Amino acid sequence: MLLKILSKSDLPDAVERLGQRYRIIAPMLHEGQTVFKELLPGDAPDMEYRTTPLPPKKALLPPREELIQLQSTNGESRLEPVLDVQPAVLLGVHTCDLHAIGLLDKVFTEGVPDQHYINRRRLTKIISLECLEPCSEHSFCKSMGTLAVPESFDLHLTDLGSDYAVEIGSKAGLNLLWKFFTIRDAGDDDYARLNKAMSEKWSRFNYRLDIDATELPGLMSLNYADELWEELGQQCLSCGACNLVCPTCFCFDVQDEIDVDLRSGVRTRVWDSCQLARFALVAGGHNFRIRRGDRLRHRFMRKGKYIQEMYDRPGCVGCGRCAQACPVDIKPLDVFNRLAAGHVNQSEMKKEAIV
Repeated sequence: MLLKILSKSDLPDAVERLGQRYRIIAPMLHEGQTVFKELLPGDAPDMEYRTTPLPPKKALLPPREELIQLQSTNGESRLEPVLDVQPAVLLGVHTCDLHAIGLLDKVFTEGVPDQHYINRRRLTKIISLECLEPCSEHSFCKSMGTLAVPESFDLHLTDLGSDYAVEIGSKAGLNLLWKFFTIRDAGDDDYARLNKAMSEKWSRFNYRLDIDATELPGLMSLNYADELWEELGQQCLSCGACNLVCPTCFCFDVQDEIDVDLRSGVRTRVWDSCQLARFALVAGGHNFRIRRGDRLRHRFMRKGKYIQEMYDRPGCVGCGRCAQACPVDIKPLDVFNRLAAGHVNQSEMKKEAIV
C-alpha cells in the first residue's frame, strides 16, 4: 500500500487550495448537527463527525434536479439536457456511505445509463474517511461488511492523532495529492501507528446481526408471508422518512413543469418513497401495494434481497440512519434479527416434530 502522511494542521490550507479549483461538499456543523453541504470560503469541515441526517449521495443524486429544459420559439421546440459542469470534491465520506456510492455507480451506469448521474460522478473526486468508532447506537456496518473501505475512492484518510494516513485509490487522487496537499512519505513509525489504529478499531464494532449478511436474501424469501409485516404495518406511519435518509435508496419521480405561456418548461427529477401510498398507484386507479405492511415488506425485501441479487452489493449498508429517523422506532437490525430468530425457532420445531 502506497501511504503518505498529511499533518492535520495542513488540512485547512489544502481545503482552501482545493476550493479555488473545485466545489467542495463536506461534513460541516450547521444548526447543531453535522450535514454535508458546500463549503464556502472560511468554512471548516467537521472531520470528527459521527453521522449525518442525510447521506452524501445527495451530492451525486440531488433531492431535486433539472434534467431537461424546453424552449419553444417561432413554432420550433428545442430540448436540451441540463448537465453539471463544475468539478467537485466530496470530502469526509465514511466507509458505509462509500459502499452505498459504489452501489449507485452500478445502478446508474448499467442497463440504461443515466447521463446526469454519470456526468456528475465523473466530475466528482471522493476523499473518504476511515470509521474508527461506531457512528451511533443503531449502526451495524460490521455485520453488513461495509466497515472496510471498498475500492471506489480517490484518496482515503485515516486519523492517526496529529496526522492523517493518506491512501491513494486512483490516478485522479494522486494528482489531487501532488497539486493541493503538503505531504510526506510514511515511515516505519507511521505504519506502526496505522496498524495500531486499525487493530484497535475492530474491537469497537460488534457483529450485531444474528446471521451472516450473505444469508439475508434466503431469509427474506422464506419470510415473505410472515405475520411480522402486518404487525409492523400497523405501527408504520408511511411517512417515507426511512427512504429520505437511506444512502442506497434511488427511486425517483419525474415531473414536467410547463410555463403558462407554453413556450418554456423543465423536466425535473425528485426523490420518491416506496412507503408513500401513491407510489404503487397505476393507471385505472389500482394500487398494488395499498396496505402499509405490503409497502414496508417491499422496502425490507429490497434492502435484504432484491438489490443484493441484482447488483451483487448490499442493499443495506448498516448506517442506522433510518432507525434514527423513524418516528415509531422501526429498526432494520431488529426486523432482520426477529425474522432470523423466528426461522430458527421454526426449524427447531420441525426437527422436534420429525423426532
